[in-house]
Amino acid sequence: MKKLYKGTIVEESLEDTSILNNFTILEETKPRDQNDWHLYIVEGDCDAVILLSKALKHERWYAHFWYENEMIVVFCDKLFFQKVDDQTTWSDAIAYGISAGIPKEQLNFLLEE
Repeated sequence: MKKLYKGTIVEESLEDTSILNNFTILEETKPRDQNDWHLYIVEGDCDAVILLSKALKHERWYAHFWYENEMIVVFCDKLFFQKVDDQTTWSDAIAYGISAGIPKEQLNFLLEE
């Protein structure tokens, strides 16, 4: 049985929205504080998550996915594999995100249950 990673994809972060076809969309929403964003809570296997790195826009976007204690942080053309419960494994992804212009407070890798 394949592991299904759960995560959130911001439609506006995508170069090509057809990448969403590789995921099962669990919920579609628009956050109150970001009227111009469309969020998709999705599930997908590791292959789908890896393909997402080729579909993200280059400027200041990322997504993260988790399965049990595994987390994959996806930037354009860059992936980080870390542990949900061990924030010491997050440092490389945080440093990379900051170098890409993402504010540190946005690199908190919140999990939605």
